[in-house]
Amino acid sequence: MYPFATNKKRRERFVTERISRPEVAHVAHLARLDLDEAALDHFTEHLASILDHAAEIEALDLTDVDPMVHPLPLGNVMRDDVRAMALDRDEVLAQAPQSDDGFFVVPAILGAEQ
Repeated sequence: MYPFATNKKRRERFVTERISRPEVAHVAHLARLDLDEAALDHFTEHLASILDHAAEIEALDLTDVDPMVHPLPLGNVMRDDVRAMALDRDEVLAQAPQSDDGFFVVPAILGAEQ
């Protein structure tokens, strides 16, 4: 059911009880979210709705349903690994806005410019 519900008694709590406003406030505090009263009310209802839906799904009898990882049958598309002509390095680098010693030069995005 829920990854943090490890025993049956604990799982039953999530199915039968709705999430409370103080629980939402506690989770918001742990997530370092500063929610006002209106947002707490909104998220309490929204999360309760999500958990209710999860409880409805959990209540379904799926004993005859085979587990699956994808709803459609998938298969790998295989092809022969054939060596082909590569692009000429000098020709490709000639089209680049800037190159240096056989490599593309691009703007630095991490740290100071080098």
